[in-house]
Amino acid sequence: MTTRPQLQITLTSGRSGSGPATWGQQAIWEAVRRLAPADAPRYNITTAAPLDPGLPLPVLLDALEQLLRLHDSLHTRLVPGEDGRLRQIVDPDGTLPLHTRHCAAGSGPAEAAEAGARLHTELAAQPFDCATQWPIRVGVVEVDGLARHIGLVLSHTAVDGSGMTRLVADLTALALGTTSTELAGLREPARQPLEEAEFQASDRGLRRDGAARKQLLRKLRTGPERLFPRPADSAAPIARAFPNAVLRSPALPAAVERVAAAHRVSSSSVLLAATAAMTARLSGSPEAVLNVVVNNRFLPELTNAVSVVVGDGLFHLPDTTGEFGDIVRRTHAAAIGAYRHAYYDRLELDAELEQLTAEGVPLADRSCVFNDTRELAAPAPAPAEPDGGERTTLTWPVEFAPRPGLTYALDALRSPDALSLALTADPAALPRPAMERFLYGVEELILTESRTLGPT
Repeated sequence: MTTRPQLQITLTSGRSGSGPATWGQQAIWEAVRRLAPADAPRYNITTAAPLDPGLPLPVLLDALEQLLRLHDSLHTRLVPGEDGRLRQIVDPDGTLPLHTRHCAAGSGPAEAAEAGARLHTELAAQPFDCATQWPIRVGVVEVDGLARHIGLVLSHTAVDGSGMTRLVADLTALALGTTSTELAGLREPARQPLEEAEFQASDRGLRRDGAARKQLLRKLRTGPERLFPRPADSAAPIARAFPNAVLRSPALPAAVERVAAAHRVSSSSVLLAATAAMTARLSGSPEAVLNVVVNNRFLPELTNAVSVVVGDGLFHLPDTTGEFGDIVRRTHAAAIGAYRHAYYDRLELDAELEQLTAEGVPLADRSCVFNDTRELAAPAPAPAEPDGGERTTLTWPVEFAPRPGLTYALDALRSPDALSLALTADPAALPRPAMERFLYGVEELILTESRTLGPT
């Protein structure tokens, strides 16, 4: 494999402008800024896939240029001001390198996939400088003049999971011959980030922000101050690494959907209910409070937006006792309220929380995080298990730098022929044996409920 002379994607006469950052841009930027430098790339949003039977490089370059023109978030920089607020700058012109690897003539799909995986890992492991760089990297493997594998890496300040799904769909349509003008018509309405920031500063946007923060503060005054026991050394800087455990369950996808249909709720509510129940069980509390990541595409103008509109909703279930089916139904009702109030100015909320803390007002624990990311593209298939891969497996793939203020973060992931649950936790609150009990407990609650529903 060789590296060919660098190709570039060129944008000219695109939309331009500047203005305040959106709530989503600012919130993600703040979250990444607080991470250790080596941990920052973990927030990148990535996807990769083979291109079969291949795409001529000029066709791909043209599709990528049209993609830049279609979505302002891809050529937007974020510059911090003296007051801590970001400004977004939409560049009308510029170039984006196409990171290309060249495989020998006649190389097959396996060689292209291997080269693509290595290139994608390399690009995904690098942080973005949002003030000086466009927030996108593209990696391509070329064989005999055709692009045979592509990888996209984006800064989370530019796109969230739903936005990435739409981005991939748009790139596919452009590569197949749909023009950016035609696609823009099909995607209307789709607010660009500067337009979203303008809405947020409007009377309607400010009312929505104020109502959401008021509801969040009300919930924070009613929940428990601490779920899991506070470590004895909590006043000292955290030095311990946070383990990451991944449970891969081939049985969960069908079971989750079956339980959701039986109780007339969303599949996400089923996973959230099991997470809340296990949180209460392991913490010894009868209630659960979770910071839930919400995609915030409830406004029609944001449905097709390729940008970051994700926000944090506060989910509080005061009673986690009773039959699991009942917990599922109550979770769904509480989750709808959390989703409704997840679109707000995070900096304003943080300022209010800081003031309440200074006044000694007790506030609920927000250190447990749930994020259903199943709408993202599935990762590459894992190697098959000797028995065909039909059993549940639990692995410990990595350790992360400490994250102050976090007890655990649970991500639900879509993977080929399975559903994966990735748990990162502070080992002082959830040691590895407790993390295992947590993950297997979530799976067992859902599988048991599915079995009680009787034959399919």
